[in-house]
Amino acid sequence: MFYWVVKAILWPVLALVFRPWAEGTENVPREGPAILASNHLSFADHFFAPLPLPRKVTFLAKAEYFTGRGLKGLVSKAFFRGVGQIPVDRAGGEASERALATGLRVLAGGSLLGIYPEGTRTPDGRLYRGKTGVARLALESGAPVIPTAMMGTFDLMPPGRLWPRLRIRPGVRFGKPLDFSRYAGLESDHLVLRAITDEIMYALMELSGQEYVDEYAQQAKNRLRPGRRLPPSPRRGGPAPAPAPAPRRVEPAPAAGPAPQDGRPAAAERPVASGPGPDDT
Repeated sequence: MFYWVVKAILWPVLALVFRPWAEGTENVPREGPAILASNHLSFADHFFAPLPLPRKVTFLAKAEYFTGRGLKGLVSKAFFRGVGQIPVDRAGGEASERALATGLRVLAGGSLLGIYPEGTRTPDGRLYRGKTGVARLALESGAPVIPTAMMGTFDLMPPGRLWPRLRIRPGVRFGKPLDFSRYAGLESDHLVLRAITDEIMYALMELSGQEYVDEYAQQAKNRLRPGRRLPPSPRRGGPAPAPAPAPRRVEPAPAAGPAPQDGRPAAAERPVASGPGPDDT
């Protein structure tokens, strides 16, 4: 109930102040489970991604939002619990398994689940390598994946900024659903999980126009100097960026069924990135 109360209050305010836009909302199913796999540019993504949709979206949110202290911590905890967000311990291992199990329960209930495959916010506006948890969720639940590209939110509220820039008009693009049922039964095959994840990230790259980086965002955060950033990501109607370097191609992974009939190549036939990383969860 609190989710809809918050949305009813926030939507008119955000619409008036920021004039957010949305494209492709018809690609999000009106009923049944689906996974919204989104790039993660800013804290503001939590607000602008679900607002255009008539359905509740449950996001996997980092556990730090629920463990803060003082007044700010209490407000953050109350807000994220009130809107039904799920805390995720990003330590990996058993913590990641528990988060995936919780996400599967959300999907089993026929709901929309939001997830950020990059695992953390981008440090510089570029799109980073996705973790394979989103692929496991897709295969184990059988739910379609909706690529969800946030636009302009990095410029609206970049890392370290407490208040948004009012002159920025943010938006969101929902891509065509991606069906991975042809890989059913291959949930334990890491090459298949990597191919699926890279197909999702490729779709996000095309939707958002971001430059792709074949590196985990957290690794980049650890390496980049404080305050360093690249030119802002393009906003709606802005000039297109230079083509992102395509991930490397690998041999096609075995499929569990016939290729899709919509003319799109199978995930393993798309350009994909290199092998697994140490924190590929």
